[in-house]
Amino acid sequence: MNALKKINLCIMFGGSSSEYEVSLLSAYNVIKAVDTEKYNLSKIGVTRSGVFYLYSGSDECIKNDTWQTQSVQKLCVRLDGGGFFTENGEKVPCDVVFPVMHGEYCEDGKLQGLFDMCGIKYVGCGVTASAASMNKYLTKLVAENWNVPVARYVHLKRRRIENHLPLVISEINSAFEYPVFVKPVSAGSSVGAYKADDERELISALHGAVKIGGEVLVEEYIKAKEIEVAVCGNDEPTASVCGEINPGAEFYDYDTKYKNDTASYYIPARIPDDISKRVREYAVRVFRALGCRGLSRVDFFVQDNGNIVFNEINTLPGFTNISMYPTLMNDMGMTTPEIIDELVRLALE
Repeated sequence: MNALKKINLCIMFGGSSSEYEVSLLSAYNVIKAVDTEKYNLSKIGVTRSGVFYLYSGSDECIKNDTWQTQSVQKLCVRLDGGGFFTENGEKVPCDVVFPVMHGEYCEDGKLQGLFDMCGIKYVGCGVTASAASMNKYLTKLVAENWNVPVARYVHLKRRRIENHLPLVISEINSAFEYPVFVKPVSAGSSVGAYKADDERELISALHGAVKIGGEVLVEEYIKAKEIEVAVCGNDEPTASVCGEINPGAEFYDYDTKYKNDTASYYIPARIPDDISKRVREYAVRVFRALGCRGLSRVDFFVQDNGNIVFNEINTLPGFTNISMYPTLMNDMGMTTPEIIDELVRLALE
């Protein structure tokens, strides 16, 4: 980085997704880790209704979700390459945005498309990779095509579930034994994910999951260790050591991740070295196949017999105190400020 000139870095947080609170916790940690000797820092908050504000108040108010009550200026964006402006016409200096945001309207390519239209450089994947990675069905199709093993699944749309539920249940009963997992096609942090142990629970899970986006995956149950890998880079991505999550619950759902204190974490993961090497190779393969850049966290299942199954990829992983991406990168010898430096460098590359 150029030591003579600071980079104008905008940290964006909040958003209209179901993971709004996670974004606030992640952004708080990122903001605290930014090296202000290298960056001129601006903070842009997005309300649940999608209004953009330039925020200059306390970082603690971001963490506590009281930021909207103080020190905010409404922002406009210009689609002619002009970037961000306040309502009174003042331009917000911005060389690169780090959108510390998760879920729909943030991680699915929509926000990235806005950045592209505004001529704004940003940390993380572009439109196509973001949209494909957010859609678990498309991700599976890509992974399968690149010879990465995935769990068996059934893909369902809202109208079929609502209009032909008996046929749907019959198809699932023929394809799988219970339990099965039911999840929305496009949601992060296991929002709307269910484990169904019988037909009654399956029907309830389908109705719950389909409310989020209108498409659902039903997947076979895989008894295995949950393994996560941090990937960083553009044209030559590298994979971190494997991390393992023991949820301490039936599965690693939203509450287990962010509300309950039941999970245990192991770095490196408790798997053989040869299996770890294959997982890391698969992680980079998925990252490349989807056209990702910057960063992603790639998740797998590893069974006791050594079988590896790709689960999903997260293109804007969390930076909370328990998030695996920064923890894995820290274990690789990078401090959180150094992670930010590298992500900004990759965004500007």
